[in-house]
Amino acid sequence: MLLFILAQAATAVVTPASTTAPPAAAVQPAIVSYPPDFFTKISPNTALDMVNALPGFALDTGAGVRGYEGAAGNVLIDGQRPATKSEGIDSLLQRMLATHVARIDVIRGGAPGIDMQGKTVIANVITKRENGARGIFHYADQHSSDGRRWGTLRIEGSGKVGERSWEGGVTVSGFTDDGFGDGPRTETNGDGAPNASAHIHSQGWGTQSIVTSATEAPLAGGSLRLNGRISGQTYDSAELDSFHFPDSHTEHDHQDDNYLQGEVGARYSHGFGARTNVEIVALRQDKHEKYADAFDTPADGQVFHQDTTTSETILRGVVKFQQKPSLSWEAGAEGAYNTLENHILFSDNGVFTTLPAADVTVDEKRGEVFGKAVWRPFATLTIEGAVREEGSNIASSGDVNLSKTLYYTKPRLAVTWAPDADDQIRFRYEREVGQLDFSAFVASTTLSAGVVTAGNPNLVPQQDWASEIAYERHFWGGGSVVLTARNLEITDAIDRAPIRAPNGSFFDAPANIGAGSENDFLVTLTVPLEKLGLKGAQIRGDYTRRISEVTDPTTHERRPISNQHPSDWDAHYSQTVGKMIYGVDVGGGWQQRNYRFNAIQIDKLQTYVTPFAEWKPNPKLSWRIELDNVTARGFKHTFENWDGPRNLVPLALVDLRSVHPGRIIYIRLRKTFGS
Repeated sequence: MLLFILAQAATAVVTPASTTAPPAAAVQPAIVSYPPDFFTKISPNTALDMVNALPGFALDTGAGVRGYEGAAGNVLIDGQRPATKSEGIDSLLQRMLATHVARIDVIRGGAPGIDMQGKTVIANVITKRENGARGIFHYADQHSSDGRRWGTLRIEGSGKVGERSWEGGVTVSGFTDDGFGDGPRTETNGDGAPNASAHIHSQGWGTQSIVTSATEAPLAGGSLRLNGRISGQTYDSAELDSFHFPDSHTEHDHQDDNYLQGEVGARYSHGFGARTNVEIVALRQDKHEKYADAFDTPADGQVFHQDTTTSETILRGVVKFQQKPSLSWEAGAEGAYNTLENHILFSDNGVFTTLPAADVTVDEKRGEVFGKAVWRPFATLTIEGAVREEGSNIASSGDVNLSKTLYYTKPRLAVTWAPDADDQIRFRYEREVGQLDFSAFVASTTLSAGVVTAGNPNLVPQQDWASEIAYERHFWGGGSVVLTARNLEITDAIDRAPIRAPNGSFFDAPANIGAGSENDFLVTLTVPLEKLGLKGAQIRGDYTRRISEVTDPTTHERRPISNQHPSDWDAHYSQTVGKMIYGVDVGGGWQQRNYRFNAIQIDKLQTYVTPFAEWKPNPKLSWRIELDNVTARGFKHTFENWDGPRNLVPLALVDLRSVHPGRIIYIRLRKTFGS
C-alpha cells in the first residue's frame, strides 16, 4: 500500500489549482497558499484544525527554554510571532475561529521579508481584516474506567472595533495523569532469583486554571500589542504498593506539585517607508512552584520539600529591510535576565540530609546580536545566511558559589531549491547551542524509585554542528511526502554522571560528559484517499528514527544519549461523510533509557489508540466523542540497580513495574459565535 502510494506520487501529474488544491506560487515557489476552500472537506472549527491539516506540515509549539529567539514555534500570525512564551501557539490558534482565517501560507526554506525563526518550514496564518466580535464556548466531560470524572470549560472571545483588536479567554479544567494505573510489580536479584512481588494501585490528577487577554491598536505611526496571562495548577499523585511476597506489607508514595505563573508582554512595530520595519518585544515571566514527595515503608520514611521561584525579563529589537523583492536583511539584539531561587529540605527517618545544590540562587544575564539575509537569485533558488553572537554570565550562590562567562558564535546557512511547484530540496548547516536547564542546577528526587538526584550549577551548554537535507514532494492535490536526514556532531553533551557530596557520598547528577553524535531520519506523509475510492478520507503519519552515541562516564563504553527515544511515530485516519467526521488517532509506543552511575531506568510505553466521531449539525456547532486509550496501553518501568558504580560491582536488583491506565470516554460540545 505505502509503496504503491509513493510510486504514484513520484509520477503524479498535477492538475490546475482548484478548491481542493492550493494554487502554486509562480513568483515565489517557496510559498504555497492554502485558502479556506482547501479545508472545506474537514469542516474546521478553529485555525488549529486548519494548521493540523496542512500537507507535509508538523506543528512545532516551541521550546520551553529561556530567551525569546530560541523558544519560537513554527507558526506566525499575520507575519508576526506573539509576544508570549508561557502560552503555546496551539492555544492561540485554538481560540481563533476558522471563519476568521483568510488563508494560510506555508513557507519552505525561507522567503525575503519572512522571519523563519530558525525553522526550515513555517506556516503564516493570515486573518481577515474586519470588525465584529467572535467567540468559542467549549465544554468537555471525561469519564475514566476507574470511576473518576472531570471536565473542561473554556470560554474565549476576540474582536475588532475600528483599528483596535482585542481577545481574551478563561479556561478551567481537570485532568488525569495517564502515566499511572494498576498492575503488577516484581523484584528479582541480580542472578534472577525472586526477591519480592506486589500489586500497584496508583493515580495522578489535578486542576488547571488559565486567564488570558490581549489588545492591539495603532500608536505613534506603528502598532502596539499588549498581552497578559495568569495560570495556576494543582497536582497530586498517589501510589500504593501492596506486597504479598516474601511478606505482607505496603509502601506508599504521595506527591504534590503546585504552581502559579504570570506573564506580561508587549510588541511594538513601526514601518519606515515601504521597505523598512522596526520591531521591539518586551516580556516578563514569574513563576512560584512548590513540590513535595513523601515515601513511607514499614522500615523507612522519607520526605522531600522543594520551593522554587523563577523569573525572566526579555527585551528584543529587530530592524528588517527589504532591499528588493528578491533580497532582504535583518539585524537585531536580544537581552535577557533570568533568576532562580531554590530551597530544599530532605529527611530520611526524621534525620535531615544535605543534598548537593539544595539551596541555590542563580542569576543569568544573556545577550545576543544577530544578522541575517535572505536572497533569491533565481525563482527556484532561495539562500538564507545568518550569524548570531551569544554571550552570557551565570552566577550561583548558596550551596554552590561560582560565576562563569560564556561566548558562542552561531552561523547558519540554509538553501532551498524548488525546480517546480511540487518538488523541493532543502539543505541546512548551522551551529546550534543548547540552553542550560535551570532545573539541572538543583537537586530532585523520585523517592518511590529510590532515586535522589543532585544539582550541578557547573554546567556549560551542549553544542552541535547540524547538517540536514530534506526532500518534499506534493501529489494528488492535498498529498505530500517529506523525507529528512539530519546529522549532529555534539560537544559538551549533557547527560548523567556521579558527583561527590560534602559528606563523601555519591549522587547522580546532570553533567557534561564530552563529545557525541546523533543521526536522525524522518518521514512525514499525507495521503488523500479519493483516488483509492474513499471520498473525503485521508491518512497522515510521522516517523522519526534516532541513532545516537556518547561515552558513558561510568563504564567508559559507547551508549545512546539518556532519555532519548530511538523511534517515535504516529498515524491518523479521518473521513468526512456529510456532517459527520470519524476516524482514529494512533500515538506510537516508545521506549527510553536513563543511565545513572549506579542504575539504569528503562521506560516503555505501548501504543495509544483513540477512535473518534464528530457531528456538525451546522457550521457553528459540533459534538465530539472519543474513546481514549481504547487498548488500555501498558506503561512499563524497569529499574536495574547496582550497589555501587555499574563498572565495579555486579547487578544487585531488577525492579519491574507495569501499570495499565484505564480507558477514558471523552465528550465535547463546542459552540462558536460571530465570524
